[in-house]
Amino acid sequence: MTSATRTDRRRAAVLGSPIAHSLSPVLHRAAYAALGLTGWSYDRFEVTEGDLAGFLQGLDTSWAGLSLTMPLKRAVIPLLDGISDSAAAVEAVNTVVLTEDGRRTGDNTDIPGMVAALRERGVEKVDHAAVLGAGATASSALAALGRICTGPVTAYVRSRARADEMRGWGERLGVEVHTADWAEAAHAFDAPLVVATTPAGATDTLVPYVPERPGTLFDVLYDPWPTPLAAAWTERDGSVVSGLDLLVHQAVLQVERMTGCSPAPLAAMRAAGEEALAGR
Repeated sequence: MTSATRTDRRRAAVLGSPIAHSLSPVLHRAAYAALGLTGWSYDRFEVTEGDLAGFLQGLDTSWAGLSLTMPLKRAVIPLLDGISDSAAAVEAVNTVVLTEDGRRTGDNTDIPGMVAALRERGVEKVDHAAVLGAGATASSALAALGRICTGPVTAYVRSRARADEMRGWGERLGVEVHTADWAEAAHAFDAPLVVATTPAGATDTLVPYVPERPGTLFDVLYDPWPTPLAAAWTERDGSVVSGLDLLVHQAVLQVERMTGCSPAPLAAMRAAGEEALAGR
């Protein structure tokens, strides 16, 4: 196992647009402090798709890695020297590891991060599941479900185009995907695992339909928290996995890949994230 030298002057950052809300600097800096990486820094930069190539060209050998959020997860792929199988499967890169010889390698830590967050809550296998929404996060959710779901996944979407897209991702990922109209989304709660990938407010109208004995809800949002759906789920003693859980677990993997230090300090990173959210 390799590890970074404590006094190395190395840089990392999160890129995206908008980016001011990102908790990634809080999590990564907490990891560096816990690991004693005194020479490491982690920042955030507002970078659009049009700015990305120029930003990458301006990086020197002090840079160790980048975290990427929207809208850069697909735009970065042609600018890299290679990507991992998991990133290729969903055509999304959220992590770039930079080596001193100038090589740029892309990875996707959202997928194993989702699996790890669920495992932490005791969810290792389910026989079917439901996904609320479509898009980039939903495709990562399908990839994660492909590792823990032994049966079909039903995706509740708002258009035929989104339905076609989700079925296409299912075929690509080897996941049996059924689709249903968003008007029927309350039926998702019959599944033992529900993954909500929608923007804030989109699931609020579903709150009255949370059953008396719900299964597990994975709501990928973390600010504001809890969402009305997550709050209702908790009131009925259902298990809830939050967007912060996902953010922390995927960041743990990023820290390990960028620094070479393993294991990354999960507890310290989560505590820092919780403190930052409480202060907002």
